[in-house]
Amino acid sequence: MDIEQKQAEFIDYFVKQAENQKGSSLVNVIVEATSHPSLFAFSEILSVPSIIQLQGTEFSVYIDVLRLFAHGTWSDYKSNAGSLPPLVPNQVRKLKQLSLLTLAEVDKVLPYDLLMVELDVSNVRELEDFLINECMYSGIVRGKLDQLRRCFEVQFAAGRDLRPAQLGCMIQTLSAWLSTSDNLLVSIQDKIKWADTRSELDKKHQKEIEDRVEEVKKTLNLKADPEFRGHEEICYAEPGGVMDYEEDRSRPKRRRPPVS
Repeated sequence: MDIEQKQAEFIDYFVKQAENQKGSSLVNVIVEATSHPSLFAFSEILSVPSIIQLQGTEFSVYIDVLRLFAHGTWSDYKSNAGSLPPLVPNQVRKLKQLSLLTLAEVDKVLPYDLLMVELDVSNVRELEDFLINECMYSGIVRGKLDQLRRCFEVQFAAGRDLRPAQLGCMIQTLSAWLSTSDNLLVSIQDKIKWADTRSELDKKHQKEIEDRVEEVKKTLNLKADPEFRGHEEICYAEPGGVMDYEEDRSRPKRRRPPVS
């Protein structure tokens, strides 16, 4: 089962849980969702009416927690830790995983020094263990650890929830992609038409050549036929002449009577 399908199933589960809960019970749903080892998208949960209704209540801070996991990073949490509830270890790990995904959106070659600061790890061994065991094994990223260059080369990274400010940029990017695809499609169709026309011309040219070859063959046959018959008559006539000649030679000669 790929990561997208698993995400859809977990999202559906927690959305249904949130729809059936109110007040303090929703806090447990939010903590469970943000601690889940295989859930990395939270926008759908944020849009559940019962979650929205927490705004302005004593539990509204948990909406901020949910927003943090949808769009924020570990550095964001540290900057606002005084106004947010403390995170349990599973939430800390999850937020650091999400932070890596955010960094991978910007650059596909991530220096170790940058990662150690952003993920709040103290040494390379701890960083590489986190990248391998908590990120690559979970399937959210694929890449190569380059110890010589001290960097992580990202080959694939799962996407995060879109931030509100990113929506316009995403629409613009998709519109540009659609326009490029349309132009490419027109170009491909033109090339197909050109190839079809060229193929028809080649077939026509080939037919003309074959017809000319047949005409030449017929002409050569017509010229060769009388010559063959004339040669045949000569061949049949010559033996007859020889035979006649031979017969003439074998015929006894007449003697003339002596003149008196």
